[in-house]
Amino acid sequence: MRKFFYLIAILLVVACNSSKDAATPISNDLYVEELLEMNSEELKKLFPNQIISEDVGLFEEGTEERAYTVISPNTLDEIHITWKDKNRTQIDDLRIDSNGKWKSKTNIKIGSSYEELTTMNKKPISFYGFGWDYSGAVLWNDGALEKSNVHVFLSPEKEPKNKFYGDQLVNATPEEIKELDLKVKAILFKS
Repeated sequence: MRKFFYLIAILLVVACNSSKDAATPISNDLYVEELLEMNSEELKKLFPNQIISEDVGLFEEGTEERAYTVISPNTLDEIHITWKDKNRTQIDDLRIDSNGKWKSKTNIKIGSSYEELTTMNKKPISFYGFGWDYSGAVLWNDGALEKSNVHVFLSPEKEPKNKFYGDQLVNATPEEIKELDLKVKAILFKS
């Protein structure tokens, strides 16, 4: 009978350890920035159980054709990768726009507020108007994040006035910025 209990105990320990490994995806230990040095084959090895789709599309406002890869498409963990070359050996950028498992060394995340970005940057930030390809793009203005490879795009939680639309730096009062209730809607990591 004692052997039976030892066998059950060993089986429980093995089962607990194996389920712990299966439940912890490898990407929880990675920062998005660490993926920038990988090529397509390395990514496929790193994420063998993820859906990965590859294609070619137009970027830079439709002026450049580039290869791209999407890991975990149509999920909260989706990450969009654009390549510098058609053989997918060098990443140009990575983009996330949902609040999934990805994390950044900067602590910026989807949903970070304008105020949080200003605090992280240790200097006021500026941003472009809304309603175009680079809608809400942030300028770090020589702050702490200026030399980072992180580009952030803001989106207002409330409908902005017409003067906040278009390819222009927004000139807004602190009250107008507070009223817009700006949050990070996308993060782009450049290699």
